[in-house]
Amino acid sequence: MPYTTYLVEKGASHSFVAEAKPPTVTMPRIKALMTGSLPGFVDVVRNLNSPALLEDSVIRQAKTAGKRIIFYGDETWVKLFPKHFVEYDGTTSFFVSDYTEVDNNVTRHLDKVLKRGDWDMLILHYLGLDHIGHISGPNSPLIGHKLSEMDSVLMKIHTSLQSKERETPLPNLLVLCGDHGMSETGSHGASSLEEVNTPLILISSAFERKPGDIRHPKRVQQTDVAATLAIALGLPIPKDSVGSLLFPVVEGRPMREQLRFLHLNTVQLSKLLQENVPSYEKGSHPAPAQRPTGTAQKG
Repeated sequence: MPYTTYLVEKGASHSFVAEAKPPTVTMPRIKALMTGSLPGFVDVVRNLNSPALLEDSVIRQAKTAGKRIIFYGDETWVKLFPKHFVEYDGTTSFFVSDYTEVDNNVTRHLDKVLKRGDWDMLILHYLGLDHIGHISGPNSPLIGHKLSEMDSVLMKIHTSLQSKERETPLPNLLVLCGDHGMSETGSHGASSLEEVNTPLILISSAFERKPGDIRHPKRVQQTDVAATLAIALGLPIPKDSVGSLLFPVVEGRPMREQLRFLHLNTVQLSKLLQENVPSYEKGSHPAPAQRPTGTAQKG
């Protein structure tokens, strides 16, 4: 993935290794990414027939705020977030032997949707890499070809967003992540390092980087994504989120803004503690309400 590697090593980006808690299967991992909470093992049972998500989430907050969200890919998202997308095209994970058409059915939308200006968030969930793992494992020669394909997809999206920024004062945010890893046999669901370690790369012109600025990937929690996306998009943090703002993402902002972002996260976590821990020391003053703020236009 040469283009992605360049962005990680020298581009305007922040890279992390995000730990996914077991069970490392798709539905509970999407829930963790979007709610910031820790799904339980009962979600393994629900993985193949996901009910609508009732918990607060970045998707719900974005829709409430009037954000226009488009989704293409794994139909699990459509089941979890019905009526949340202004446009969607779901692909099924049932046919594990298919690692070509299942991704082509996502990519075929890109040229048109990237030229449009009628959306605020675009979510893509590719299944091909996962399917190759299930068929022939992580050392399959098919893996390299698929990673090269994904690198081309990321380059197409990134260059398109860069050209759009000439027309708007607000920067875009591109997030590349995995919902789970892959064991030595190509499976997932358990707690081996290969299954719980996932890549997380945030790319934006807002993340200025000088030549020679070496940024080593930090280890974070997958549940940190929800709080970080919410703050970046000017949305309230999902109320059940246990995640922390990924601070490197806001380090380039003025100190007053950094403190405000941290305050928003602290207030939300404090409320969560008050509601769920009876012995939690409640302060004598009520916590101030969250106010939306924004640093990115599209995610």
